[in-house]
Amino acid sequence: MNLLSLCKLVKNDESGAVTVDWVVLTAAIVGLAFVVVSVSGNSVYSFGAGVGEGLTTKTMTELSYSTN
Repeated sequence: MNLLSLCKLVKNDESGAVTVDWVVLTAAIVGLAFVVVSVSGNSVYSFGAGVGEGLTTKTMTELSYSTN
């Protein structure tokens, strides 16, 4: 086997190409998740804090008979 035929074999071998595709796709998804969390993190935190504050200021009677 000469060097030219060995180079052709290496060039035509696609066994690792799927792995590279999945690594790139996974990295893109993780990066997108970080962007979504960083953009919406403050809104979700302030919403949760508002809900928590609303629940701590009410009594059980108000919570049981509330129409809102």
